[in-house]
Amino acid sequence: MTSGLHTVTSARLHAPNWRWLLTVATLIAALVAAWLIWKLTEAVPSFKPGDPRLEGGDALHGAEVFAAGQCSSCHSSPGQTDRLKLGGGLALASPFGTFRVPNVSPHPSDGIGSWSAADLANALIAGVSPEQQHYYPAFPYPKYTGMTLGDVRDLFAYLKTLEPVAGRAPPHDLPLLFRIRRGIGIWKLLFFKQGQLDTVLTGDPVHDRGAYLVETLGHCAECHSSRNLLGAIKPSTRFAGGVDPEGSGFVPNITPTRIGNWTEADLARMLKTGETPNHGRVGSSMADVVTNMAQLPQSDRDAIARYIKSLPARPTPKP
Repeated sequence: MTSGLHTVTSARLHAPNWRWLLTVATLIAALVAAWLIWKLTEAVPSFKPGDPRLEGGDALHGAEVFAAGQCSSCHSSPGQTDRLKLGGGLALASPFGTFRVPNVSPHPSDGIGSWSAADLANALIAGVSPEQQHYYPAFPYPKYTGMTLGDVRDLFAYLKTLEPVAGRAPPHDLPLLFRIRRGIGIWKLLFFKQGQLDTVLTGDPVHDRGAYLVETLGHCAECHSSRNLLGAIKPSTRFAGGVDPEGSGFVPNITPTRIGNWTEADLARMLKTGETPNHGRVGSSMADVVTNMAQLPQSDRDAIARYIKSLPARPTPKP
């Protein structure tokens, strides 16, 4: 009897502790998952200094890229009239806090005077800073990511010709959770596709040029769409309007649902003069867009009009 009890007790002592093994396995799996997430959300630059594709640059064409990209609308210093003084500081309100637009003048310490063309390419196309941190998507790199390297190169050449402006923008005013930039890497995994143009090209050079100007450089969908709880554009509302990203007012629907009776000529004229076909004028931030678009060649405004007229009709989302 004693011998049998000893055998049972010994078996229990030497039997695998499955609960302990499961705990260890779970811990290892959690550590591996955490490491994978850490690696997948890393801010990795896509371009290295000295990349020959970014060398040189045509500043004259870069001025057109600058205008089409609406750069001065955000980066010019508030409270002065020179649209080429890019000292930043503009406050952009959002549901996630207030973002402050940075200085992108060629100032060596306060602006981007120490940047290389590769740094600019990484910012615009990868959403990564020279310090290898993620940029917040309040900076519309999710659309700029489709830029050609030629346009990045020319834009860099143009920016170097502008006046350096001293002074840094105040820091972003964000809740503690949103100050952790590594979390933007998760947002990118969900919503950011580097280098992708958000449209299908047709082979019509006018349409396809318009697609590039609207979808990438002009990043029009960034304002003319509604967003989900994580701040990403809802695909079903692209160009159908929605609440202004800054929470003030409602951005109009620019699909045929609202402007279907406008002709391409009407659209192109509005982009140059701000006048609408019903004898009105655009206002708010769109007036600033018109100031920029008026600097483009007429062929670019015609291309934008061609592409806008090709958009599918979508219902205006409710506020």
